[in-house]
Amino acid sequence: MTNSASEFLLSLTFPRTPGAQVVHSQVEELQLLGAGSSVVNCLLEGAIQLGPGSVLQHCHLQGPIHIGTGCFVSGLDTAQSEALHGLGLHDLVLQGHHVRLHGAPVRAFTLVGRLDSWERQGTGTYLNMSWNEFFQKTGIRNWDLWNPDTPPTERCLLSARLFPVLHPSRALGPRDMLWMLDPQEDGGEALWAWRASWRLSWEQLQPCLDRAATLASRRDLFFRQALHKARKVLEARQDLSLRPLIRAAVREGCPGLLLTTLDQVAAGAGDPGVAARVLACVADVLGCMAEGQGGLRSGPAANPEWARPFSYLESGDLAGGVKALAQERDKWLSRPVLLVRAARHYEGAGQILIRQAVMSAQHFVSTEPVGLPAPGQWVVAECPARVDFSGGWSDTPPLAYELGGAVLGLAVRVDGRRPIGARARRIWEPELWLAVGPRRDEMAMKIVCRSLEDMRDYCQPHAPGALLKAAFICAGIVQVRSKLSLSEQLLRTFGGGFELHTWSELPHGSGLGTSSILAGTALAALQRAAGRKVSREALIHAVLHLEQVLTTGGGWQDQVGGLMPGIKVGRSRAQLPLKVEVEEITVPEGFVQTLNDHLLLVYTGKTRLARNLLQDVLRSWYARLPAVVQNAHSLVRHTEECVKAFHQGSLPLLGQCLTLYWEQKKRMAPGCEPLAVRRMMDVLAPHVYGQSLAGAGGGGFLYLLTKEPKQKEALEAVLAKTEGLGNYSVHLVEVDTQGLSLQLLGSENST
Repeated sequence: MTNSASEFLLSLTFPRTPGAQVVHSQVEELQLLGAGSSVVNCLLEGAIQLGPGSVLQHCHLQGPIHIGTGCFVSGLDTAQSEALHGLGLHDLVLQGHHVRLHGAPVRAFTLVGRLDSWERQGTGTYLNMSWNEFFQKTGIRNWDLWNPDTPPTERCLLSARLFPVLHPSRALGPRDMLWMLDPQEDGGEALWAWRASWRLSWEQLQPCLDRAATLASRRDLFFRQALHKARKVLEARQDLSLRPLIRAAVREGCPGLLLTTLDQVAAGAGDPGVAARVLACVADVLGCMAEGQGGLRSGPAANPEWARPFSYLESGDLAGGVKALAQERDKWLSRPVLLVRAARHYEGAGQILIRQAVMSAQHFVSTEPVGLPAPGQWVVAECPARVDFSGGWSDTPPLAYELGGAVLGLAVRVDGRRPIGARARRIWEPELWLAVGPRRDEMAMKIVCRSLEDMRDYCQPHAPGALLKAAFICAGIVQVRSKLSLSEQLLRTFGGGFELHTWSELPHGSGLGTSSILAGTALAALQRAAGRKVSREALIHAVLHLEQVLTTGGGWQDQVGGLMPGIKVGRSRAQLPLKVEVEEITVPEGFVQTLNDHLLLVYTGKTRLARNLLQDVLRSWYARLPAVVQNAHSLVRHTEECVKAFHQGSLPLLGQCLTLYWEQKKRMAPGCEPLAVRRMMDVLAPHVYGQSLAGAGGGGFLYLLTKEPKQKEALEAVLAKTEGLGNYSVHLVEVDTQGLSLQLLGSENST
């Protein structure tokens, strides 16, 4: 450390940098901070100009204030801001101190010049001028500062009683020092007030400094500026992480103020996307308060005590919902297990808001009336699967509408077949007949819905036929909250009921987009059977809506990949309502066949756990962890590079795209690469340009771009020699140039 203010300022500033260094501070007008200046632990509101090379520490100021070059200002609060209005400070050190005099806390302020010397020997200065000049300017005299018997050699800045600590009739402030800079013709009132105060020298003042109060004040200011910053970050949708603030607030024992601020931001948010991120931050606070105890954050959020706040959110009353959530939260703060459960319910509340944001995609769902098929006439919808080549995760809400998504995917046939389909027909009975399973009915699971009560579990994804029930609701065929019974609704509009059968020839958790594409085929078949025509673009948005009704969430890349033909890129902008736009990718002549010869699928035998992966990714995104934010932006940028590789028709470039894409997926969702899959990829690496697990990873299908054409048998032989791979299988794959197909068949009597 140094006694020289100039050296001290030099150690805190960065003269060669073009901008200011701002640390743990919230500054409203950054452009007013001079080059090489430094702001630490401050809250600066309004126009506060800071000159080059100056330092502000531990201050909460409200402008307009102008602090020129060579200044160090510390320990001032809003109560003292007004004293700086209209002044132009240069080469000065102004500090506020917490002092304890005979056990009583007081505030004192010191003012010295940057060039003043604290040494006892030599010619002394004060406020960068000689003592004689200072006495002449201010009217202060020798005897005001030192006792008459003080030897001249001891009369220095250290021993000068310059600094008022008590006044007989009022609180002291910076003005009680700043008047010396420009003594007014005020009849000497400032001088008399200064003389009337009990004053101490810096030597006398130092032992009275209250370090505990100083630290408490700085901590309070740290959280004050941090809460202002948090509010701005959330309201302005900035990609900054609040995790450090959350940890600091919990460890310092003051999470209450942070929770209150988050409640205020959530309640005032006009955007469900902003509110959902805020509720995720509340969940993080509660999880941090549990200190690693209380069990896993991932789990159910269905405690009936939280039903009331959830109902407010479901009805669109955001402010009422946030208030009710906070009231319920207060009952769950006593021990870690309750804190974790409360965190789960806040994440559940956030899911409600995500659902509402995604449901804005309904704006782009429309149908046209067409001839109603006769009862018994089947409408059959069939689709290929999809393989994602780049950009996956960026299509997942909330990334899809907060960051903006871009995914390049291929519609593919597996072993020459279009593996996903649905068929629907009208029946005379006013009922819904549902079948889920293989295309041949004998093995299908069958469900009959005769009442609205039979439809109630449409929002429970694991309930039998839940997806099909949700399809009837989203297609507008059934109104579950109608006063009319199910049979009355069906008879009144259609003169009878419906039969709907869906199938997939792919294993569950394949990573090839099965469930979303299945939802698209179900909706397409149902709408046509109900006498309506719906475009593929409308179906893409309708599936987004259906998956929110079903409560499985999910993005848009699967239905874009399967419903739209060939090679294409889907994009969504960072805005609501959520709209997906699809662009077909043109490739050189003959390249599709080349791709077919070099593309293979390997079923790993491992079922992926997309739901757990999704929860972890959303948690990291809402926390805006820097690595996740950077990777998400990289996914979108890389998609555009992948588009260029397809335009060029370059297999090696596409292989590089796949390899990089798999690394991006692993960064997005750590743990998505099982050990057996890693072993399989290592064995295959010499034979391929690139490879990746389909979808979110964790298992399912591995797709690879081989160096040589038609390598199915060769790679089967390579894998057969490798131990510990489990039940795998290799499949042919080819680009499907048709996408969704819809056809009306003749009537059949059998079901």
